[in-house]
Amino acid sequence: MQRSITHQKPVELFAYIVIFVLYSSLSSIHSYLPPMFAVLFVLFTRSLARNDYGGILLISFCLVVFEANHGYMLFSSIIYFYFIYKFIMPKIAQNFSCFSCIKFSNVLLAYIGYFLFLSLLSSIFLLSPPELNYYIVYYIVVEFLLVNLL
Repeated sequence: MQRSITHQKPVELFAYIVIFVLYSSLSSIHSYLPPMFAVLFVLFTRSLARNDYGGILLISFCLVVFEANHGYMLFSSIIYFYFIYKFIMPKIAQNFSCFSCIKFSNVLLAYIGYFLFLSLLSSIFLLSPPELNYYIVYYIVVEFLLVNLL
């Protein structure tokens, strides 16, 4: 029995997972490669808006790989993204009419907001605070350009 070319979704999802895991490994070695955190944030919010549970699962797996590579708390990015999507993003969409401004705020929320969220979690659980390096500005600029292409 042959599969139809239109029903290639599981194969495509698996290919995306493999590509992201390889890229995430490379970005943890080479600091000039951005970790694609803001891109995952935008894709996560789009999947939530469309109720695409396969996409949410795929992006959640990619976020867990990101957290493991960088030594962050397990599921912290997923929880953070969900709270931002539910409580902050509607206010941003209501107050801004410029799509580029909304996309830039998404990138800033992804990086700076997640750093503040991790700082809050580290102070609650008495852990060492996360480190903020100067590559963040470079990552924000590069991923803003990538988010504009999405």
